[in-house]
Amino acid sequence: MVAAVLVGLWAVGVTVVTQAVGWLIDQVLVVSGLATPAWMWPFIGVLNALLVGVPAALLATIPQGTAVRSAGRAWLLGAAALGGLGLLRAIPMAQNEMYLAALTLLALVGAVALRRPRPEVSLPAVAGGLAMLLPWFWTGALGGALETTVAVAAAAAVGWFAANAVDGAYQSVFVSGLVVGVALLLVAAGHGQSGAQLAAMLVLPPLGFAAAALRQAWALVALAAVGPLGFVDPEEISLLLSTGRDQPVWSLIAAACSLAIAVLLAILYASTRGLRLRRSIAAVATVVVALAGGAVYIGLGQPGLYGERLFVVMKSRADLSGITGTRDARVTEVHRRLVAHAEQTQADLRSDLKRWHLDYTPYYLVNAVEVDGGPAVRRWLSRRGDVDRVLLSQQLRPLPAEQGVHHGDDAAPTTPPWNITMLGADRVWSQLGVTGSGVVVGTSDSGVDGQHPALSGGYRGGDDSWFDPWNGSRTPNDRAGHGTHTLGSAVGRTVGVAPGAQWVACANLDRNLGNPARYLDCLQFMLAPFPLGGDPFADGRPERAPHVLTNSWGCPPIEGCDTGALSAATAAFEAAGVFFVAAAGNTGPYCESIDDPPAPYADVLTVGAVDEDRAVTDFSSRGPASTGASKPDVVAPGNDVLSAMPGGGYARQSGTSMATPHVAGVVALMWSANPALVGDLTRTRQILRDTATDASLGDGTDDCGNPANLTGAGLVDAYAAVRAAQAAR
Repeated sequence: MVAAVLVGLWAVGVTVVTQAVGWLIDQVLVVSGLATPAWMWPFIGVLNALLVGVPAALLATIPQGTAVRSAGRAWLLGAAALGGLGLLRAIPMAQNEMYLAALTLLALVGAVALRRPRPEVSLPAVAGGLAMLLPWFWTGALGGALETTVAVAAAAAVGWFAANAVDGAYQSVFVSGLVVGVALLLVAAGHGQSGAQLAAMLVLPPLGFAAAALRQAWALVALAAVGPLGFVDPEEISLLLSTGRDQPVWSLIAAACSLAIAVLLAILYASTRGLRLRRSIAAVATVVVALAGGAVYIGLGQPGLYGERLFVVMKSRADLSGITGTRDARVTEVHRRLVAHAEQTQADLRSDLKRWHLDYTPYYLVNAVEVDGGPAVRRWLSRRGDVDRVLLSQQLRPLPAEQGVHHGDDAAPTTPPWNITMLGADRVWSQLGVTGSGVVVGTSDSGVDGQHPALSGGYRGGDDSWFDPWNGSRTPNDRAGHGTHTLGSAVGRTVGVAPGAQWVACANLDRNLGNPARYLDCLQFMLAPFPLGGDPFADGRPERAPHVLTNSWGCPPIEGCDTGALSAATAAFEAAGVFFVAAAGNTGPYCESIDDPPAPYADVLTVGAVDEDRAVTDFSSRGPASTGASKPDVVAPGNDVLSAMPGGGYARQSGTSMATPHVAGVVALMWSANPALVGDLTRTRQILRDTATDASLGDGTDDCGNPANLTGAGLVDAYAAVRAAQAAR
């Protein structure tokens, strides 16, 4: 018996540590912008299974008491499930439907191979399983129709396998509860993509005591497993969403509530085990719990389906060559050509989508259509002759409550902070009398607090200066704070490089994530602003396009982009004479880490970050870019930068996101000082490069082949750039 206790403790400890450490490694790679190797999770699963399975096999085979052998057998089968099902995590997380379908098939094969009788449906077990789902009805949200269907099927298959694995392990309620709980922990660790298994490891093991009291595990496990598998997108159990009350927090709350319910079920079933309950009472209890679940889901939850959409990129691309004239004339002509080309080349596809009653949204800046559809629709679209490729447009599932607003704790500065004086922007204001007036800066980010005292005076206003494709809000607002902070460094009073410039804004990030369609929604708004509720095709006003765009975001594969996803968009801004500035990214110090669109594109000015000592920061992404372009182009202050935050406060933040708006502000100063440069992207870029000053390589690393892969042309000098702009003809 002592050996069984030690093996059980070993199984729990090894599994919890292995799965938690594996998830942390996975998330560090994601946050660093690196791909998780396909072999990593299968390797972790097999290693975990071996570490648990070997001592469990000894318990199951060495002659001892029946109870000990039963425990060893149950744990050995649980370890086998952990290793076998864990192999399926080689399937990319974005293809969750495929993963769930494979999980269903493999779990069913395992259940049938055990050759146990099919489990009976116990009404008390059904009632208990539905009770376990109550927290998920409140906090979670379902994916698409197919994803939800296969999630339920996978949960049922896993429950059947688990019931067969622990059959014969039932002794006393307490002892059997411990044995079955350890087995369920192993099964939970083996199913669900990275992150989802952590929630299952909190939900399923406590059911061991209730299962022991009922001598029935299938319905309990099957229904409880629906929560982590069906009501959570595993991609959202991520450190990328770890700030505030986002999905990782709500998943933890749901799992903790389920754990508490499992304890109550164990007490209830154990205390009534010797009583003979009428079937009618159990049926009533089941109905009551089911109705309660429906009420919670409809009244407090997020009813509906929230599956991923498809981003369909057409083969044909508009010809934007030979466009000349003033900046306004060029923007107008670019918009006209793009709209006309999209209308013509998308006509057949749109007609077919309407025929099949598939919801879609067309785009012109990239010749593409976002479509509501699953794997079958994706396969059909991919085979069309007019379609180049089909990407996933990732959708965030809704949360049960709004996130809090991120405020700043720093006081309002009375003098320009270090980053402004380092660039010499304050000297541009005082000595040259240039503040950016007459220039409009556009920002696509998490939003903007339009009432902030550093920004309110610069808002351009009208019905076409703010767009929120996520939530449809009517006035500029920002809960995350990222957009307010970055725009503040561009045009904010005291904290911004060009405080006299005006601004327009669009919310392309929601909870710090986006997708190709939302990025395009905002970029189309920047090329041709339109009124609230307007049609970008018919109601766009290209003459109202901002002059300079600051973009402190990137679209990685986890959001649905590939390298060329937005290249047509930046090419259009180039042809239109709109200056496009983009953050290099925060995946340093790795070389060749400038890879998420739009940073790698040759027709955008890509910005790296330096600290107060003019040294390149460790986090600043390095070149050369994935497109082969030499990047970054320049660097700017991006470490411990003080700027505006929602609610009127200020805060210090770090990242190439913070560096990028400084350069947009410098361009605004240059074009304000010499309007003849407006739209002349080539000369403006050259002046920025020619007037840049030396920047340090930080720790002295020069392992990226060339110092320019860290610093580009060097640190932007606002004063020198504006003087050169004034002298330009």
